[in-house]
Amino acid sequence: MGRHEETVATLLERFGRTYAEEAGITLRDTPAPLYRLLVLTTLSSVRIGASLAVAAARELSAAGLRTPKAMADSRRRARVDALGRAHYVRYDESTATALGRGAELLLDRWHGDLRRLRDEADGDPARTAELLREFPRIGPVGAGIFCREAQAVWPTLRPFFDDRALHAAADLGLPHTSDTLAALTPPRDLARFAAALTRLSLSHARPRDLLAASGGR
Repeated sequence: MGRHEETVATLLERFGRTYAEEAGITLRDTPAPLYRLLVLTTLSSVRIGASLAVAAARELSAAGLRTPKAMADSRRRARVDALGRAHYVRYDESTATALGRGAELLLDRWHGDLRRLRDEADGDPARTAELLREFPRIGPVGAGIFCREAQAVWPTLRPFFDDRALHAAADLGLPHTSDTLAALTPPRDLARFAAALTRLSLSHARPRDLLAASGGR
């Protein structure tokens, strides 16, 4: 195993858990888990810690708000209360509104099924991200979050590494374009690899510490 491969193996071992997995989402190419990923993306698209966004996604799911219809039919107060239980309080009111409006958009335009959005984009990642940005609260960063995680079940998005992940790869001395990074791991692990680079960046761990742990120089 070469140095790059050792580094990637250590990354996956230490940081290779997707945010969807942390939020209790078993991601599949079916409407409900894809919608729950959209909810997590919406929650993550503000200046708030990833752990709070994950906790809020779990609370909304526990409250039964796992589909766009359930979200659209829910009372705004119920959404605010669920966010509050997760201590997602700074943006609770505006996010509760954004979630309701986003659910209505998904129902009205894509019949509650994000696979229809993907089909409208004809599998093009840039167009997919553009359509995602039509949802309230989701901007370029949020669209990148969704695509990074959804590549686990949407092969047309692969390989997807956002700027944060690419910068983390460069700091580790890894190749730092999407195609060259993708060559270091099987396609099934790309979402985990991208999440690992993101987590490493957010953890502020020193790259040389990771390299030392992996036996690199």
